Amino acid sequence: MGRCSWKTHDILRNVEHADSFYTRFKGLLGRSALSVDTGLLITPCNSVHTLGMGFSIGVIFLDSNYTICRLLPCLAPWRLSPWVPRAKHVLEVNPELFDRYALTVGDALVFHA
Repeated sequence: MGRCSWKTHDILRNVEHADSFYTRFKGLLGRSALSVDTGLLITPCNSVHTLGMGFSIGVIFLDSNYTICRLLPCLAPWRLSPWVPRAKHVLEVNPELFDRYALTVGDALVFHA
């Protein structure tokens, strides 16, 4: 898909897009980690899980305009996220991203090809 920007910063260099049944079903399963400059954008999506995963993820819930509507800085393995009715997309990231950037509900993200 490309990269993701917030305000004037590129926050992710590599954003993968999971928008088919298979890619959404697979998600991050089978990986041992997620680098801090990589994210997985899942569309459509309003909840996620880390069942079967061996690492924690940060979760950014986005509405139809890619505006942040909820943040989960660290979702541990074998957990379920809450259902976020307003969310249309979910961006899964390395939890360290939240240490680097002060993302807040209401911020808009921009995705570049």
